[in-house]
Amino acid sequence: MIIRRRLTAGVGVLLATLAAGLGSALPASADETPATASPKVELVLDVSGSMRTRDIDGQSRMTAAKQAFNEVLDAVPEQVQLGIRTLGADYPGDDRKVGCKDTKQLYPVGPLDRTEAKTAVATLAPTGWTPIGPALLGAADDLEGGDSTRRIVLISDGEDTCGPLDPCEVARDIAARGIHLVIDTLGLVPNAKIRQQLTCIAEATGGTYTAVQHTDELSGRVKQLVDRAAAPVVTPVATEGAGSCTNAPQLKPGLYTDREKLAEHRWYRVDVLPGQELRASVSVFADRAVNNDYGMLLRAVTVHGREIVRGSESGTGRTDAISSGLRYPKPELDTDGDVKPAAETVCLQVSNSFSAPASVKTAPGMPVELTIDLVDAPDAADDAAAFGLGRGWWLLGVLVLTGLVAGLLTGWISRWRFAVWRTH
Repeated sequence: MIIRRRLTAGVGVLLATLAAGLGSALPASADETPATASPKVELVLDVSGSMRTRDIDGQSRMTAAKQAFNEVLDAVPEQVQLGIRTLGADYPGDDRKVGCKDTKQLYPVGPLDRTEAKTAVATLAPTGWTPIGPALLGAADDLEGGDSTRRIVLISDGEDTCGPLDPCEVARDIAARGIHLVIDTLGLVPNAKIRQQLTCIAEATGGTYTAVQHTDELSGRVKQLVDRAAAPVVTPVATEGAGSCTNAPQLKPGLYTDREKLAEHRWYRVDVLPGQELRASVSVFADRAVNNDYGMLLRAVTVHGREIVRGSESGTGRTDAISSGLRYPKPELDTDGDVKPAAETVCLQVSNSFSAPASVKTAPGMPVELTIDLVDAPDAADDAAAFGLGRGWWLLGVLVLTGLVAGLLTGWISRWRFAVWRTH
């Protein structure tokens, strides 16, 4: 095994040297690769009168949004072209026709001047109506042109007040253009109608809806979405988990989507070779009204039913997404170079403990996003997860040792007291 690794390394060095020599001999134009187009993101912020409400960390929604925007602007990757559009920022009157045209581009989509963008955001004050549909149409026009990835991030605290232009239909029309534009929505109020509208907008373009009630949640989620625009696009693969490991679908490294009913268990299978580490994560999105206090569990189990390692998470209704993950490193085996080691089939179980009021539909199930990755296992073969004890093996050992010592001491003291009693 060691000889093979050294041989592989030597061949790699030789090929790298030859490639470097050939590269220096070629003209500069032949060595250049075409640059990829910069991703475009436009943040669409609701500046309607309701943003004055003080219910986010003791401050107004507008103040929380400004604070989150400043943090996001500081963290925008250099390659991202970012713009900002507002809705309801200028017209304070009662004329519906005028109020429903109140959307404008606050900062143009392009290379980001952080100071200029922050200054523009600082001038905003809650003012007027909530024309979400017109704002989405304007944002789609702002992002036109080029072959780069495009993303709209809509932050709002209320329903659209400018019907009959339904923002959900607007999102469907944008999706029908075929420009690969994704709309993600964030709701600042956990209201059923708001959730339904913003969820519909997001789903029409393959985006996500998230409810946020704290400033750090808002800034964290927007940063995540901007970073996602900058990263290579990964198209999720639809799969369907089974009711048992025996019939479960075989998954390879990648991103998968599924739907899981309330309080359901779903199984998937992954083959792990010796010397590999399985990294799995799962997110469940509550796309409907659910009861508070819920949880989810991700377990790695052998085909014989022995649990290897698990990850779990719980929630109390503050967010609409809950995630967990696990790692399982499989030590490398000492075998002859001609013998191909067999893979171990690991069964992954995804469970949830969501419940909902009787009036809420349970079908289709809630969206599930499952990520599977196989990487080189750590050099230390004694990783705790390899023994199926998770990260608490040392605690288990301490408890066993403590129990043994306590038992011996208790027995010795009892015998001593009995001997003293008989003597007297």
